[in-house]
Amino acid sequence: MKSILLLEDDLGLSEGLTFALKKQGYEIDGKRTIAEAKKAWNEKKYDLLILDVSLPDGNGFDFCKLVRQNSEVPIIFLTASDEETNVIMGLDIGGDDYVTKPFKLGILLSRVSALLRRTKIGSDDKTILESNGIKVDYLQGIAFCEGKSIDLTSVEFKLLCFFMQNPNIVLSKEKLYERLWDREGNFVEDNTLSVYIRRLRMKIEKEPDCPEKIITVRGMGYKWRVML
Repeated sequence: MKSILLLEDDLGLSEGLTFALKKQGYEIDGKRTIAEAKKAWNEKKYDLLILDVSLPDGNGFDFCKLVRQNSEVPIIFLTASDEETNVIMGLDIGGDDYVTKPFKLGILLSRVSALLRRTKIGSDDKTILESNGIKVDYLQGIAFCEGKSIDLTSVEFKLLCFFMQNPNIVLSKEKLYERLWDREGNFVEDNTLSVYIRRLRMKIEKEPDCPEKIITVRGMGYKWRVML
């Protein structure tokens, strides 16, 4: 049984989500403050975290930073704002996805299921990928650019791997959604994928505004262009 830590201070919402997630077969620990969540995190291993952003004693971003010091557990943010600055902040510090309040329960359940399924890389995949000066080690969960370690979030890491597994092939947004979230594209906020792409480009491209590795194919999607 997969275990989920839910950090949400709204009692009604927390109880509703706990009930719904338990019906899906998950084990849920609901906490309402960062202090309670820290204690739970130190005492137990979780398969996924759902973090509200605004909390009585801080915010979910701070707790995410704490977790990312020693764990790559999938993290979903619950936020009352879909402003791009908040989205970028959440993804940049290590979040894997976000859901804007108010949201449909089915969307959150779909994202939880997708992240849990995508956490482990299939055993039939190659464990080492190398292309365009980038080297990825699946087993270690690390990536290098020109020999220097790159600090990637878990979704950025999966996105980079997917591109490198499909060199010189145009990948539609729908295909990328399917790979990363395993759900229909209309369940994803419009700017989510573009934010991931932009953040990844900033970490691997010499000139992010004029990318050479991750190319935008207008009207079709994106392509990992292998440079000789």
